[in-house]
Amino acid sequence: MTLEDEDIKTIEKFALQNAVKYGQPPQVGAVMGRVMGQCPHLRPMAKDVTAEVQKVINQVAEGNPDVWQQRLEEVAPELIEELNTKKEPEKGLKPLDVAEGEKVVMRFAPNPNGPATLGSARGMVINSEYVKMYGGDFIIRFDDTDPQTKRPLIEAYEWYLDDCQWLGIEPYSVVKASDRITLYYEYARKLIEMGHAYVCFCEGADFKKYKDSCTSCPDRDRDPAKNLEYWHKMIEGDYEEKSAVLRIKTEIDHKDPALRDFGAFRIVKATHPRPEVGDKYVVWPLLDFEGAIEDHELGMTHIIRGKDLMDSEKRQKYIYDYLGWEYPKTTHWGRIKMHEFGKFSTSALRKSIEEGEYTGWDDPRLPTIRAIRRRGIKPEALRKFMVDMGVGETDVSISMDSLYSENRKLIDSKSKRFFFVPDPQKIEIIDGKHTVATPPLHPVENLGNRSIEVDNIVYISGEDAKELSSGSLLRLKDLYNIEIVSTQPLQAKHTGDSMDEVREKRPPIVQWVAEDNLEVEVLSPEGRFTGLGELQIANEIDKVVQFERFGFCRIDDVKEKRVVAYFTHK
Repeated sequence: MTLEDEDIKTIEKFALQNAVKYGQPPQVGAVMGRVMGQCPHLRPMAKDVTAEVQKVINQVAEGNPDVWQQRLEEVAPELIEELNTKKEPEKGLKPLDVAEGEKVVMRFAPNPNGPATLGSARGMVINSEYVKMYGGDFIIRFDDTDPQTKRPLIEAYEWYLDDCQWLGIEPYSVVKASDRITLYYEYARKLIEMGHAYVCFCEGADFKKYKDSCTSCPDRDRDPAKNLEYWHKMIEGDYEEKSAVLRIKTEIDHKDPALRDFGAFRIVKATHPRPEVGDKYVVWPLLDFEGAIEDHELGMTHIIRGKDLMDSEKRQKYIYDYLGWEYPKTTHWGRIKMHEFGKFSTSALRKSIEEGEYTGWDDPRLPTIRAIRRRGIKPEALRKFMVDMGVGETDVSISMDSLYSENRKLIDSKSKRFFFVPDPQKIEIIDGKHTVATPPLHPVENLGNRSIEVDNIVYISGEDAKELSSGSLLRLKDLYNIEIVSTQPLQAKHTGDSMDEVREKRPPIVQWVAEDNLEVEVLSPEGRFTGLGELQIANEIDKVVQFERFGFCRIDDVKEKRVVAYFTHK
């Protein structure tokens, strides 16, 4: 079976539509999906179709967006219409419930046991964006009152603030809960005096039995004065860890066991990593208590929290009711799951880094803001990505492709193009003469040209070399045409410079690198790639470039003739 002319036309039109839509030559898989959906009769010929798709893509790569648009209008104007009429889903932030004259105050409250992740970015961006909308105050509060289980990482405090600055977020104030322990002690004292809190000496298993049977523990009805005495002994360090807990009284027969006499303070005799705090305290507030007090003290008007924290909100409302406070207006959102990362936790990532599985918090395989910054993602792209996701209770499962698409719009027109060949294979041009190739630095934008001196040796990628045989024709992109005359070793002869031969015989068009080159290592979420690149790549330190047919990369480090780049995206 062979492909008919109509089949080749179908491949061309879908390749052109993809190129017009994304402003760059398409990937084989994207075109194959459309073609096989439109032409099921081609499915038994997948190998031949793949080869034809690659040829068409190579031809498309020789053009630019204006050429693609014009050609698509000629061969398939209906696909232009399809792009123009496709309905975009509703995006953005819905209005908050704000009373007239009310000043909106919102917060982002991370536990600094590691740097900000993409999940953290959602909290940073959405809360700060709402505050900007309403002219209010955005506060960062570090919930760092667990010096043991979720022990703070001392560097993480500054990392969070640095990531905020990178995202264009300026907090009105920054609060560290570990600086305010005595404030929480004072409110605990008030609640004890009011008869709403008591010191419980029950072992954990024993208290669970009481709670599950809706029975008061022996300490529950103790006189407030005696509870105050025991409370002072707790904070003076007279008791061992786990021997005493301060509990908030609720209904011991509440239908939800999670709300029955919940813990507010526990004894933890671990030194806090912040030297200003150190070993000052042995009694630490649990998150529900600390958060409740701080949200009131800092004047929160609106809170956005995960729907999995609804029980926390119910517990906190007991404290608000006892102290006569009004609870902030609350919106809940579902979890966010990135397809490429699955479920992740900062504690688990920290353990993996310590065990050497990852190189650090900015390893390109990690879902941290530090990692995507190093890969060359722009802050504007991440902000728009998060805002477009909106706020809703439905769990969100989304691909990084959406973020990459936003970033591509920002970097494509500014990113210079260079050749990079992974797994390089040497070709000797037996009749090669010294010449200078001048490929454009960008296929559309007027960024100038680079200059590549070529003699009789070039390198192409292993992927391009593996199908070659004697007599194979190749177009060395922006250089000339060659014919393979030997595969062991790889040798070729120059057959001309004309693109007419390319259009007639349709040989593969491949990237190449001259004999004078750079060693290039690309670190990506999929692993490590090594190869060779053009000399001028060394001039692009800390910039995002596009390695043609490979993807966008940020040049991270240049030493002598060796380059380390971080993969950004296709």
